[in-house]
Amino acid sequence: MNIDELVARINELARKQKSGGLSEEEVAERAKLREVYLGNIRKNFRAQLDSIEVVDKE
Repeated sequence: MNIDELVARINELARKQKSGGLSEEEVAERAKLREVYLGNIRKNFRAQLDSIEVVDKE
């Protein structure tokens, strides 16, 4: 599942929760999808931090 599909499904579950509630399976799916999404953000952020090069100008 790519990031766009992941976000779309998370948003779909959020809309469903607001309109009528989620089943236990959907709550578990939402939690799993959120963890995948956050893991992706953390991985990308870590890659950005790792690519930073400190240059000392003296």
